[in-house]
Amino acid sequence: MTIAAAVRPEADEFAPFYAGYVAAVPDGDVTRTLAEQGDALLTRLKGLSEAQASSAYAPGKWTVKEVMCHITDTERIFAYRLLRIARGDTTPLASFDENAYAAECGANDRSFDTLLGEFAAVRGATLALLRWLPESAWTRRGTASGKEISVRGLAWIATGHERHHAKVLAERYGV
Repeated sequence: MTIAAAVRPEADEFAPFYAGYVAAVPDGDVTRTLAEQGDALLTRLKGLSEAQASSAYAPGKWTVKEVMCHITDTERIFAYRLLRIARGDTTPLASFDENAYAAECGANDRSFDTLLGEFAAVRGATLALLRWLPESAWTRRGTASGKEISVRGLAWIATGHERHHAKVLAERYGV
């Protein structure tokens, strides 16, 4: 663990929109939290049937499969932003429309096992990236979605984002 991985980002390291995600992450090494909660989510969801994974808690809401695809897509985007900024790229990075991505992801046409496997692969790649970042990279800043953001902020946001959706899956989907 780098020392920087255990330092909570300051409020000026991310847009106010993400404050809830950052606040949801416990103190300590964010890479450990990311690894542990990923394992816990996979363990919790592996027992779902295809029918359960293809269900939504209300009409017009995402299915469990679509939620998993969203978590994976969003982590991939946060990791891409994190990589670019960590490597000193100052090119402003565009935003994305999560609902447009969900509509095109094809999650409901796939087996749930493939979605869980993809999440595990993306999580592994995110962790490898974070674990080998130079200490100095964690505080680098760039622009994403028109807002200044730090590498450290992105790591905590990615962790909080998954944590948020894991809570939604428990409370609204009963899984």
